[in-house]
Order: sequence, then structure tokens, then C-alpha cells
Amino acid sequence: MPLISAPPISDTLISGTTEYSAPTGVLQEYANTSSAGSIIAFSQNHDDLVPGDLGIICSFGAGYSVGNAIVKRL
Repeated sequence: MPLISAPPISDTLISGTTEYSAPTGVLQEYANTSSAGSIIAFSQNHDDLVPGDLGIICSFGAGYSVGNAIVKRL
């Protein structure tokens, strides 16, 4: 399986090819959801993905729990 490569985030930020959007309000809406917060945020902010796009979701919760997933828009 080939590795997925992407430009360093610093290149993207310096080039100005990204648009800033305010962070999602998961804490303001649902209080502390622990590691589920990243899934909630993703569910609220995935509309700009096009078929074939890949993303990584990483979560860190209480008790040092950790989880991650690679997602692909179908």
C-alpha cells in the first residue's frame, strides 16, 4: 500500500491556500464529551469534502484513552 503524502502544514499556511473558519462549538453546545468531541465536530464540519477526499480524526479522552480513524468521502 503506498503511503499518502501531503505538503507540510507550514507550506499550506504560508501559501495562503487555506481559509480560516472559527472552531466548532462542541463544548458550548454539548459540554465535555471527552474523546467523542472530535467525531461531533467532524459531523458538523464535513460538507466541504468531495468524493475521494481523505481525512484523519484523532481523539484523546480522559484516562489517556486514544483513538484515531482514517476516513474517506465516498
